[in-house]
Amino acid sequence: MTATSPFNIVQTLVPCQNLNRTIAWFQKTLGLRLEIIFPADDPTTAVMSGHGLTLRLERSDELTAPTIRLDAAKFGLKPTTLKAPGGTQVVLATNAPAELPMIRQSLVVRPSASSQWIAGRAGMQYRDLEPGRQGGRFIASHIRIPEGGPVPDYVHYHQVRFQMIYCHRGWVKVVYEDQGPPFVMRPGDCVLQPPEIRHRVIEASDGLEVIEISCPAEHPTLVEHSFDLPNSQIDENRLFGGQQFISHQADAATWHPACPRGFLVRDMGFAAATDCLASARVIRAARAGFRYTTTSSDEYHMFYVLAGTAIIVVDETMPHALFANDAVTLPGKVKVTLTANVAKTEILEVTLPA
Repeated sequence: MTATSPFNIVQTLVPCQNLNRTIAWFQKTLGLRLEIIFPADDPTTAVMSGHGLTLRLERSDELTAPTIRLDAAKFGLKPTTLKAPGGTQVVLATNAPAELPMIRQSLVVRPSASSQWIAGRAGMQYRDLEPGRQGGRFIASHIRIPEGGPVPDYVHYHQVRFQMIYCHRGWVKVVYEDQGPPFVMRPGDCVLQPPEIRHRVIEASDGLEVIEISCPAEHPTLVEHSFDLPNSQIDENRLFGGQQFISHQADAATWHPACPRGFLVRDMGFAAATDCLASARVIRAARAGFRYTTTSSDEYHMFYVLAGTAIIVVDETMPHALFANDAVTLPGKVKVTLTANVAKTEILEVTLPA
């Protein structure tokens, strides 16, 4: 038996009652070819292959039919579900990125005291800031790693329209494609992760906490098995999906007075990097009682209280008291008034469009 024998290939078991009929169906419907069949006088087993798929058909009266998922485009067919003799389901699906979901806006107030933490991947814990996902358009998470150290991450990338990470507490060491050696994000630092930029989380401190916002809510994460980071090329101006990578460092940032008077602004520079798709900034009350009035962005507008306390009023409705780690997502085109209760209250504000 040679090394190229189909016996040496991982095979998907497909039980069937009528072997010849099932072979003919897979040949005609999916274009698979017959590789092995035995015994010759009364065949009970056949191996078929094609399109990266290897099936082992075995004649059996006890059928537990599997489901096989294939790329519809490879067969020139529309996405559908077919049934082979014996009951095997063949799902012909599209591997193209999902279309951006239609947004369904709502007012969401997420107090930190009433939110639950759930276990995520790589030892991370997640607190959901956007349970309704605004119709599947956005996901926002408060993520923490209680016990730091090396993170069992791998080089990967995301098929997203927008994604940002704000370091709230602790520190995390990360590395990004074409951006040079690994660097450490500390409290107040923020990165814009443009679409499909390769990256990896290397290490984190005890008590790391970050805020992550992505669009759309459900998006594929693809693992890169043959791409090492850091890579040798450095191109800080490279565009990924029309966006530029941004690493905003709080210690080097400048606070600017803003109108109305009474608060300061630290802008992350996302608007220029995304061609005015998104904006992120921290607003700080220079004194207690500052009042910030604005009209919410038409697609997405979120406030996250980093420190201090505030009162928010939306379209002159009942006020909501906000404390550290509370989050508010606003529907579009509503009037919003934020009043800080104490000096140096800091609030992260994210908007799309910028």
